[in-house]
Amino acid sequence: MQVFYSGQVQGVGFRYQTRQVAAGFEVTGRVRNLPDGRVDLLAEGAETELREFRLAIRESGLGPLIKNEDEIWSEANGEFRGFVIAP
Repeated sequence: MQVFYSGQVQGVGFRYQTRQVAAGFEVTGRVRNLPDGRVDLLAEGAETELREFRLAIRESGLGPLIKNEDEIWSEANGEFRGFVIAP
């Protein structure tokens, strides 16, 4: 699952909070800032776990900062170990 978040999502601890939320789920992946002001989340795991993870991100206090979420689903390729904040 890849999600592009827009809104007030940079400079507010969005990536760090997302990494904290990820610790409670069976997901791997990364989160990073994009030059255009969005945040890019790429996560792998079971579909139900990923959907719950995405909801938990909103419910963690980040919801009011998110203006839009563009979601893309594709097959996992197993490239991640753990969940990290990427440069």
